[in-house]
Amino acid sequence: MLEHGHNIYLIVAALAIAVMSGFTGLSLTQGASAMGVARRKLVVSMSAIALGSGIWSMHFVAMLGMTLPVAFHYDALVTMISALVAILLTGIALLLVHFGARTGVRITLAGICVGAGILAMHYIGMSGIQEVKPVYYSAFGVGVAIVASVLLCVVSFWISYGHRESRNILTGTLVFGISVVAVHFIAMASTHFVKIDGAQSTGLWMSNEVLAFGVTLSSFVISGAFLLVGVTFAAGLGKPQDDTRMRQPVAEDPGASAPALSQPQIIRIPYESDGQAHFVQSEDVAAVQAEGRYTYLYHPSGRLFCPWSISTMEAKLADTRFVKVHRSYLVNTNHVTSFQRKKDNGVCFFEQAPHLDHVTVSRSYLKQVRERLGV
Repeated sequence: MLEHGHNIYLIVAALAIAVMSGFTGLSLTQGASAMGVARRKLVVSMSAIALGSGIWSMHFVAMLGMTLPVAFHYDALVTMISALVAILLTGIALLLVHFGARTGVRITLAGICVGAGILAMHYIGMSGIQEVKPVYYSAFGVGVAIVASVLLCVVSFWISYGHRESRNILTGTLVFGISVVAVHFIAMASTHFVKIDGAQSTGLWMSNEVLAFGVTLSSFVISGAFLLVGVTFAAGLGKPQDDTRMRQPVAEDPGASAPALSQPQIIRIPYESDGQAHFVQSEDVAAVQAEGRYTYLYHPSGRLFCPWSISTMEAKLADTRFVKVHRSYLVNTNHVTSFQRKKDNGVCFFEQAPHLDHVTVSRSYLKQVRERLGV
């Protein structure tokens, strides 16, 4: 059995690479669901490459920091396959959350896919080591690595995609970086190495020096992408953000009836499609959903991307039939077909709104919603 250790400086470098790639991949897709299909595919592909190559680069930076008393090298084909598997599985994860309705099930499945990608990349990459064989993968060690990978990645995606705000992306990035590094070293803790005497190399192989060249190039690209995306991300922080603060209800006369909107205004709301700006009437919109600094309109013609933020939308629609039911939703009471009161919240149901059958009413907005609906 061979004793092995790790260089602390390369461990820190591996964590930095994981965090940079996570930030690049998760922030690059901000607002991607509102893009046209062709552009969205491009952005998702770039994000998958950033996340997958970051997982791969982190692993091999850490492996370069591993010390063994004997020389060893890597099978080039297996090493390349490990990178492609990571990119493929992260790509599947991003497809789940950016194509089709983003539900809790899809977010969870996306996190599981990324967790599986980290695990597959690690164990495939380890199998490519030549002249030294990794052995004694204990069932307990593998089990802990699987649980840590899946759990942390699911948490990362729930934070990043449960609500697409800047702070969520930053927090989700940190969890992603920790998950990649944690899985690697948890798996390594249950791995031992033995030297294979008389082993013959087959196919193309890489020494640590050649691998270091490739990993350095990959890390440089990731760092460059991180800086480019970071500049855009930082610039966006200065723009008006969605107002997600809890608002205190205005004191009202207990004997007074709910305010009536006898002649609600009709507002022209812009939406973008095929590079052009179009308009719809507010009375035809069933609900408005926040998406980062933008919104989606639920209209009979489909789910439309609007350049207005949820706070701008709330101000514009103040004198219409719209009411805020959640920090991320405004609903048109004329389109609500039924309402269900639950323990701490409520649910508004819609029958004629494509892609939308219900919206949950949060506790803080429950009173005003019930008053507007007259229930």
